[in-house]
Amino acid sequence: MNLYGVFKFIVGFFLAILILAGATVATALYFAARLAELPERPTFPNDNPKAKVASKATTPKPQVTPSPTPTPAEEKLEPGAYRAIVTQPIGLILRDSPSTDANRIGGIAYNEKVIVLGESDDKGWQKVRVSQDSDRTGWVKGGNTEKIESEN
Repeated sequence: MNLYGVFKFIVGFFLAILILAGATVATALYFAARLAELPERPTFPNDNPKAKVASKATTPKPQVTPSPTPTPAEEKLEPGAYRAIVTQPIGLILRDSPSTDANRIGGIAYNEKVIVLGESDDKGWQKVRVSQDSDRTGWVKGGNTEKIESEN
């Protein structure tokens, strides 16, 4: 074997290694980009804005008619506010503004009592105050609480 043959072998070997490394990097980048994409958000029945408007339109009617003998705890509520319980089995994330991009400031457990202070304009979010801890106030995704008629 002459010197030229050895040179061709070495150049060919490094070229093959370079092509293999490039293909590996390209494949890794492709799969990393595919895995970084968020999947499509599932749609649930309580995410339908029309259903929210219809269900929210029926809830204010009972709160317009106050009970004849309100308990002292119910007298402390602001106008339009009502007591509710969390119905989401995994609990709720308490946020500082009505957006999924907002900062998380806490959480609310399943079956925990809250006071619903109001709703966003699109009825997709509710402003709540945690009953046990009056200084925890924030926003939760709408449709995950249920109004409590009385606290017996």
